[in-house]
Parts: sequence; structure tokens; C-alpha cells
Amino acid sequence: MSHSSSSPAFGTPARSGAPGTSGRAASRSASRGTGRAAKPRFGFGLVGPRRDRHSVPLDQLEALSLPVGDDGMVIGVDAENRPAVLGINRPVPYDVTLIGGLWTAQVLALRAAATGARVAVETGRAQAWTALAQAAGGGQPCIALHDVGRVPPQGASAGSPVVVVRDCGMRPPRGRVVSAPWQSVVTLLPYLSPVAPRLLEKSSLVGVQRVSPDEAAQIGRIMSLPRHEYEALSTLADGVTLWCTPSDRQFVMTQGTDAETGLLGAARRMD
Repeated sequence: MSHSSSSPAFGTPARSGAPGTSGRAASRSASRGTGRAAKPRFGFGLVGPRRDRHSVPLDQLEALSLPVGDDGMVIGVDAENRPAVLGINRPVPYDVTLIGGLWTAQVLALRAAATGARVAVETGRAQAWTALAQAAGGGQPCIALHDVGRVPPQGASAGSPVVVVRDCGMRPPRGRVVSAPWQSVVTLLPYLSPVAPRLLEKSSLVGVQRVSPDEAAQIGRIMSLPRHEYEALSTLADGVTLWCTPSDRQFVMTQGTDAETGLLGAARRMD
């Protein structure tokens, strides 16, 4: 593989010794084309630098590759302190259930809005979301609050994805607005409730924060978690979430930025 930057610049190079010119005129012509005091040619700019060809042996091409991570919003760091990324804006319906605290749900809402998504919050405690909705977007209405059961159609599209956050207590009613292409739904449950098994089974992604040992055992059965993982659920620190799918699991520590901490306070499990 070779790359060349020695192609001539735009324009026609000056010719010395052209027919009908004197030696002095030819010299002036040459100095205009190559001299240090040459004027830039209108529309073409200065003559660029000349470089030799560069080549790379075939077995070294991989060294030129650039690492590209997952696409989405950073929700924290994993056990190796690497960024953990959640792709929340998807061209297919995507349901997320979070058994955890309001703080984590609000951080997710802020970061989803930062990716360009419109966030609709369905909640029975609007007072807990008002400051966040007012502060987000720098005055732009990117987070809207709605009463339970009053979320209007959002008109999600690839150019205007939507994240619906359902903060409707232990027994959230069936939502009028459901997941759809480019419209994800995040349901927050403060604890394991009678409706939780149904939500967990239909969710594409489940997040679990600190719960009681009994709740941890039930979640372990529903999600087919290894014993050491579901037993750890009753000892998790504030801000730590086990994110799991039917085929993958990862413990993630979510740490607030300075702006998030100033608005929401420190990470906490209880509200």
C-alpha cells in the first residue's frame, strides 16, 4: 500500500526558455514560478510541499487500525475500569427494566438526552423530576414530564429518537406508549414487585441494584444468574448495577459528573 502526496499543485508550472522570450524574461518567469517571493495564484493557493512516497509492508497494515468502541451512552465503568456503554437508541423496540433507585434512572435520562434523544418521563412524583427537566438541555425542552397514563404519541424516528422513562411505582400500569423502532422504554421499579417477573421476562435489558437476599434469590431464578452473582446483589454499593441480558451480564459502577452531582447529589440507592 502506498500513498503519494507529490502530485502537482493546481495550475500550470512556469516554462523557462519559451520561444520568443529573452533569457532575462525567461529567468523572471522561472523566479515567479519557484521563487520564495512568489505570489499566490488566485483560486489555487500556494504550491504545496513535496513529499516522497510512503509505503507500509502488508504485514504491518493492522498497526494502522483504530480501536472503535460500542455506540451509545456511557453508563459507568466495569470491573476493569473500562467504559460501559448502553446503546439506548435502536431501530427496533427496546425495553429496559431497572430495579433500583431514582438517582440512577435520572442519570440515565440525562445521558440519553445528551445523545440527542427526546426523553418523556411518565411519573406520579413530578416534583422529584422538575429540577432535572428544567436544567436539562440548556433551556431546550428535551425532557418532558407527564402524569401516569398521559404520555402522548411521541413520533419517534431515526432523526429524533425517544426514550420513555416510566417511574410509576411498584405496580406500573400498562403504558399507552410502548417500545417501538427508535423509541425505547425504561421502567423503574424501586423493589421486586408482583409485576416484576413479567417485566423482566419481556425486557431486552435488566438492571438490578441492591436488593434484599430474598429478592436477590428470586431475581436469580428469573434471570438464570449464577449463585455467586445473585448473592452479590444484596451487598452492592450505591451506584453499582448488574446489567444483564439472556446471554451477557456485567457489573457497572455509575459515577456522576460534576454537573450531575450538583443537580442530583451523590449516588444513592434509596430515595
